[in-house]
Amino acid sequence: MTDDVTATGQTSVAVPRPVRVAAAWSWRLLLMAAALAVLFWVLTVLKTVVVPVAIALLVTIVLTPLVTWLQRRAHLPRAAASGVALLGLLAVIGLLIGLAGSSIANGITELWQEAGEGIGKVTVWLAQGPLHLSAAEIDDYVSRVGSSISKDSGGLVTGALSVTTTVGHVAAGTLIAIFCTFFFLLEGRAIWTWIVGLLPLTARERVHQAGRRSVVTLGAYTRTQILVALVDAVGIGVGAAVLRVPLALPLGILVFVGSFIPIVGAVLTGSIAVLVALVAQGPGAAVVMAIVVLVVQQVEGHVLQPFLMGHAVSMHPVAVLLVVATGSLVAGVVGALFAVPIAAVLNTVVLYLHGHDKFPALGDQDHVLIRGQVPADDEELA
Repeated sequence: MTDDVTATGQTSVAVPRPVRVAAAWSWRLLLMAAALAVLFWVLTVLKTVVVPVAIALLVTIVLTPLVTWLQRRAHLPRAAASGVALLGLLAVIGLLIGLAGSSIANGITELWQEAGEGIGKVTVWLAQGPLHLSAAEIDDYVSRVGSSISKDSGGLVTGALSVTTTVGHVAAGTLIAIFCTFFFLLEGRAIWTWIVGLLPLTARERVHQAGRRSVVTLGAYTRTQILVALVDAVGIGVGAAVLRVPLALPLGILVFVGSFIPIVGAVLTGSIAVLVALVAQGPGAAVVMAIVVLVVQQVEGHVLQPFLMGHAVSMHPVAVLLVVATGSLVAGVVGALFAVPIAAVLNTVVLYLHGHDKFPALGDQDHVLIRGQVPADDEELA
């Protein structure tokens, strides 16, 4: 241990190097944590805008090959091709919603009746099973639940108003997503050029090349998740239909949407199918439905995900699970939905900036952003 000479000429024991290093890292980590907290707060305040723009970006990556095909094969202008692709996607979504709504309207009455019978069976089990509850005790518990609901009617009204507000936000977000998707498809290259042009001249090229690789990563992730979600939805939906479980089509659509949350989403939505089978068909059908869900999950986890993701995302299943869990804790369902693509993009960008290019085949071509020019062609970043 060495001595330092102070301003008064006295000697003092120097702070050990490990402590000084720990202190230096500590205040830097605290500063980064504060910056991340401020960033998260801003994103939370602007979530009605940020989330639709993020969705529009993913949809743009999915629709870009179709727009390019329409330009080359159908000889449509870029604006017309973008409009046709976007309207086609909206038509498919509307068709699925219409089919699901019709199925729910036709089957909800039957399911409600069967749910009532299931509740009756549960009541009988409570009275005759190991708990040995009397009918009077069961009625007392039911009446308490009713009293609790009546006391919380004000809270229910507040919740209804909150739902109304949420519906308004969803409607506004949908319009923003549609609007942004169209212009991302039409002028995505020019928008990216403008963003990169705001950076210092020396940083533009590296940011541009990192952005190109991020687009490739997002494209691989999005296409893989769509295919995996489709396999999950078809497998579980067909299984439910074969077992004659009510609302098989809406359950399949629900599984398709839920599967965009890796690992967790399909399991949760598949569990809903098992519960519906239990209410509608009994324990035997519920067991078979659970087996179907498990088989589909095994095929997805051990065949589709490793084979299709490849090196584009290159995240271990444990890392995916932890990222999804962290995203859900921080931002709920939205966090779980976007956690993996954000982590995959960050992984790609950090590796590239540190000299580990995951996509060397892309090379470093396309240097026009350094000169601030917009390419004459309509080719995508990747």
